[in-house]
Amino acid sequence: MKKLAARDFEDLLQCSIPAFSGLFDEPHNKRLMKLLYQMAQWHSLAKLRMHTDTTVTYFDNLTTKLGKIMRDFEKLTCSEYDTVELPKETAARIRRQAQSAQKATGAAATSQQPAPGGKKGRKLNLFTYKWHALGDYARTIKLFGTTDSYSTQIVSSLLPHVSNSFVEDLHAG
Repeated sequence: MKKLAARDFEDLLQCSIPAFSGLFDEPHNKRLMKLLYQMAQWHSLAKLRMHTDTTVTYFDNLTTKLGKIMRDFEKLTCSEYDTVELPKETAARIRRQAQSAQKATGAAATSQQPAPGGKKGRKLNLFTYKWHALGDYARTIKLFGTTDSYSTQIVSSLLPHVSNSFVEDLHAG
């Protein structure tokens, strides 16, 4: 599951409830099912192409509810489980540390040096821009419309042409 696109995450979300059902003990299972359902519902409203005032208001309220459910999940469920980085993440971190140590000392790394550290603990981090920006979706839909009604692709395809002609005009004058 490398380099997933947005549509891949959508597919995973759609089949996640039956896949995760019963995987955890209660009350964690109930909390996870509620979270996955709310995320699927939130995603369906975010993807909706035609909103009314009612759907945008419902979407805004659902976003608030999703935030509370997510914070409860982090506080009550995630705190009960000790999670660690994947073996691939551990290997990548050790390689990065070895490269930075090699650059710092200026010497070639030898295979006799001990590998630094074991697996590091991983926790769910809700203090990221992705989680912070969820609260802006409903307001953005009210201001600009749904995301399928505008695109930056046309502007970005014109930028190289515009900037080159602008520079040429500056040099010609």
